[in-house]
Amino acid sequence: MLLKTFVDEKHYLFAEKAEDWRDAVRMSCLSLEADGTLDASYADEIIACVEKHGPYIVLVPGIALPHSMEGAKGVFKTAIGFMKLEEPVSFDDSDPDKSATVFFTLASQDHEAHLANMQQLFTMLTNDDLVEELFLVEGPEDLLRLAEKYG
Repeated sequence: MLLKTFVDEKHYLFAEKAEDWRDAVRMSCLSLEADGTLDASYADEIIACVEKHGPYIVLVPGIALPHSMEGAKGVFKTAIGFMKLEEPVSFDDSDPDKSATVFFTLASQDHEAHLANMQQLFTMLTNDDLVEELFLVEGPEDLLRLAEKYG
């Protein structure tokens, strides 16, 4: 399950807060940078896309999917990273539904692997009970517990 993969690959970050949404996007990329999945330029690509197209990465209230185009500059592998903030970050101060505390950062180099990842992520995000519990996780042990519970 994807939650176990986050822990196995060390593709997770738990933090109290981000200074703003740009900082949150950069932070959400850190665990993927650590193993060479992507480099810091990818966060800049995501930020530029949000500045151009608006807060499209906030999928539903509380959950953001930072990503840019497939094959974007700075991406070397296909993976998803997980980040949980204690304090929500706003992507649009005029719209409270455009805040997030849970981030799934998408990096894509391999189309087939990316589709498989997206399918797993979709399955997770359509499980309302699991989503509610994701807002409460505090560390990698919680991700493993949820992987066991919902796996």
